[in-house]
Amino acid sequence: MKAIPTKAKNPTRRAFSERMVEYGHLDQDFVVFEADIGYSTFSYLFGDEFPDRYFNMGIAEGNMVSAAAGMAADGRTVIASSYGVFITMRALESVRTYVCYPNLNIKFLSSHGGITAAIDGVTHQATEDIANMTTLPNMKVFVPADTVAARKLFDAAVTTPGPVFVRLMRDPLFDIYEEGDDFVPGGSRVVREGKDITIVTYGDILFQALEAADMLVEEGIEAEVIDMYSVKPFDRETLLASLAKTGALLVAENHQKRNGLGYELSNFCLKQKPVAFDNLGLDDTFAESGAYYKLLEKYGISKHWIVKTAHLLIGKK
Repeated sequence: MKAIPTKAKNPTRRAFSERMVEYGHLDQDFVVFEADIGYSTFSYLFGDEFPDRYFNMGIAEGNMVSAAAGMAADGRTVIASSYGVFITMRALESVRTYVCYPNLNIKFLSSHGGITAAIDGVTHQATEDIANMTTLPNMKVFVPADTVAARKLFDAAVTTPGPVFVRLMRDPLFDIYEEGDDFVPGGSRVVREGKDITIVTYGDILFQALEAADMLVEEGIEAEVIDMYSVKPFDRETLLASLAKTGALLVAENHQKRNGLGYELSNFCLKQKPVAFDNLGLDDTFAESGAYYKLLEKYGISKHWIVKTAHLLIGKK
């Protein structure tokens, strides 16, 4: 099985917001909160359609989350929308105490995940968001790689009880999934089958992993590529089945190496299935403002780094 990516026309942040508008017609109590960047997150689409159910709280993310919690405590499903770096840092205490602790039904539209916010610079690059959100009790974390997944994971988020954090991209990259594909909490998708090494990733780095797999197959190496779109909870069964074939695991993510999915899966494998392992991500460093693909190369999460690390891991099996 080999999935073929095609150029995307829309970013995942727009696809998620477009589905949000459609859902607004189905649930008359559904409301959306924004922190004054609605034209960037595309939440303004909901505001244009349902102005009485759209609340722009200004550049005050903590207050936005607290106000959203008040609505959710009344039994509503609520979206809180902003850039990931602001939700997971400025508003972290509010998310922890007013959303996760009472386990409220708030879903976070989190744009500009990782260094997909490349030219916007470090202040807008959410490279610690997965660590912060997966650490919080009751929080679930989803990361769609394309527009179909973004729409499907909106549905998964609103039908999953409690808080859900959905990490979205700044720019359009590629589309790979079809409307009939399923996306569920705790699920994953084997995008490419292989027998020599398992590459686990999510979001934008899925496409780097697939290009790396193309490069590896030219050398006679068959990599299995898994889109772990549900980062928390993650798909243990699919991972174990893949590792039983390959005996090696490489996790590549647009995030700090420390406390991301790589750390979670390394801990899991140490206890359940010890294999040759490595993970790629930002190595205890901030990135910088620049062209997206150049930043992936500089900070060690491009297809070339995946290929290089795969060779090293296979040699350790």
